Amino acid sequence: MFKKRIRFLHLWLGLITGVIVFIVAITGCVYAFQEEIQNATQDYRFVERQAKPMLAPSVLESIARSVLPDKTLHALKYNTPDKSVEAIFYSYEPDYYYIVYLNPYTGKVIETVNLDETFFHFILDGHFYLWLPRELGQTVVASATLIFILMLISGIILWWPKNKKAAKQRFWFRWKDGMKWKRKNYDLHNITGFYISWLALIFALTGLVWGFQWFAFTYYKAAGGEKSLVYEDPGSQKNLLDKVPNPVDKVWLQMRRTYPQAQSIEVHPPENDTMSIAANANPESGTYWKIDYRYYDQYSLKEKKVSHIYGRFPEATPSDKLLRMNYDIHTGAILGLPGKILAFCISLLVASLPVTGVMIWLGRRKKQH
Repeated sequence: MFKKRIRFLHLWLGLITGVIVFIVAITGCVYAFQEEIQNATQDYRFVERQAKPMLAPSVLESIARSVLPDKTLHALKYNTPDKSVEAIFYSYEPDYYYIVYLNPYTGKVIETVNLDETFFHFILDGHFYLWLPRELGQTVVASATLIFILMLISGIILWWPKNKKAAKQRFWFRWKDGMKWKRKNYDLHNITGFYISWLALIFALTGLVWGFQWFAFTYYKAAGGEKSLVYEDPGSQKNLLDKVPNPVDKVWLQMRRTYPQAQSIEVHPPENDTMSIAANANPESGTYWKIDYRYYDQYSLKEKKVSHIYGRFPEATPSDKLLRMNYDIHTGAILGLPGKILAFCISLLVASLPVTGVMIWLGRRKKQH
């Protein structure tokens, strides 16, 4: 009786969310290698390394602003010497996202890209929002992800064998010549579902961190976190009389001296006269959790402390690092290329579960009629 109720729950939750799970899994699968694909197909990301210093942020900022004079410059991202500088123009309201790629040695504008019109933005929009309005889509995807977790748990309960004899068919495929497709499909759903369920659960939980604020807060607090999860600029004490000239350039130079081996250094010109100059350095390429975030008063260049998790990496607690790792875990990048391959395979197999599940249901309905 217990398993019968679980089976009923598993079936109808699957029918309700199957299409959503399929879309989220397939788009995640496609997005897994977006960085590698873009590096291989977008030449404007790279420049010829030159034996001269890179141009200062103030110079590149002026050039970038002339390209998009009506947009807000969010940051200048300096990459390794063989890559172009990214001038990032981003705004939540109004919603836009542009990147102007610049030669760091000459200041030449190589390419201007509207990310909202790119293929991978379309894929990511489907993954996060199902191509619906942002607030609605996020709620739908997060709710479906929560239901998917319940389906994984109910699926494991249904899979669990009654005895050793039954277990033989639950752990591996025992297909024979002449075996009906229905049986093969049933095994594909059950056996594959069991083996991927544990990793699929990790991907679902890390996805919920973005989907629901209450889940992110609970997840962080359960791990022992004590800081805020909400980014807040520490601000600057306005003092025009003693203002340091070219403060963004000085912050950039200080960051380069402090992090000579960084794979990227990002500086954020303050958007108004009360904001700080935010800067960060990433010691690795392909992951984000080890980024060291720094904040400076735009007038005195005094370093400012923050109470949220996006501060100095050496000061991050294990719970802070867990939240910082969320994106890298979700994409598999935390394990490098093997992790991305694993994420690709798991996403593809997760996408197959609603398909094989519906086929099992249709087969049973046909049999009943």
